[in-house]
Amino acid sequence: MTSEQAAIAHLRLRLDDRLSIGPGKARLLAAIEETGSLAAAGRRMKMSYKRAWLLVDEMNRAFREPLVSAARGGSSGGGAKLTETGRTVLTAYRASESLAEAAVRAHVEALRRLLCDPTSRKEGGGDEN
Repeated sequence: MTSEQAAIAHLRLRLDDRLSIGPGKARLLAAIEETGSLAAAGRRMKMSYKRAWLLVDEMNRAFREPLVSAARGGSSGGGAKLTETGRTVLTAYRASESLAEAAVRAHVEALRRLLCDPTSRKEGGGDEN
């Protein structure tokens, strides 16, 4: 996906009053799946371990089954991995993101054609009232 395509739709799903899932949480889940480590996933996303842990904890508490299972570090090595539910949630989010992007692509492109050249933009171009 090019950076232009990525900017077409930033889907954030509000699942209920406790939880929304958007690009950031989806990237975190994918990074955990790829690295096998919450700390490594956080580093990859330039986020603290604590922030990554808080996001995972929020998601784990909101679903009937946890999305991420983690083992503490130390002599056993620790690590984190997506559960089957975590993989299901990530797959469903990615599918929703693709559908949303396809649905809005023509409209976004029409709006982009109306934009001025960034080099010719005027400062403070908002409503003066």
